[in-house]
Amino acid sequence: MSPGLPPVIAIDGPSASGKGTVAYCVARRLGFHYLDSGALYRTVALAAMEAGIDLDDESRVSAIALNANIGFKNERVWLGSRDVTEAIREEKVSEGASRVAALRGVRAALLERQHAFRMAPGLVAEGRDMATIVFPDAVLKVYLTAGAEERARRRYKQLIDKGLSANMTALLQDIHARDARDSGRAVAPLQRSGDAIEIDTTGMTVEEASAQIVSCYGQALRAP
Repeated sequence: MSPGLPPVIAIDGPSASGKGTVAYCVARRLGFHYLDSGALYRTVALAAMEAGIDLDDESRVSAIALNANIGFKNERVWLGSRDVTEAIREEKVSEGASRVAALRGVRAALLERQHAFRMAPGLVAEGRDMATIVFPDAVLKVYLTAGAEERARRRYKQLIDKGLSANMTALLQDIHARDARDSGRAVAPLQRSGDAIEIDTTGMTVEEASAQIVSCYGQALRAP
């Protein structure tokens, strides 16, 4: 950890690995701030889609990432004065977020926004490149994963619980496609940091996974 800066727990992992829910639970246990970096990319994708911008147009999408009024308040995500918490979780937006996240200009535009979340007493940051790119000096780095079938099942349950239609076969195909896209992109690909602890959440509850991370954090603080 850099001297004088609040501690960071960086949690990376593939889509639907449970990192968002687990990271938020860890933040609450420790009284830390919480960064859902994926929400930033999702909101940029939503704004670009609503503006009719091609998601492969790096210049225009990067301008949105740089200038959009994106905010977080009371566990809700805001685009200007509009609550977009539910809208950014739609499958088409999730796919769009994966596409815009591969754009170098978008990632550069959002880097400072992510750094701004680092405030006392500490931060739990989750995403695809928290440990490798955004917070390489994190006190604890965790790579949270789960089997593809388990992740598709979780996504299916989320959609059904929201009253939306879902198809397991299509969701599993989407998981594999997103994994390939996130891991194979040229800019900040999804990968496990060499000094990260890997936790497979298949069959684990949120409480079990978060407790394990809190324990690991305590051990990291005690390490010489």
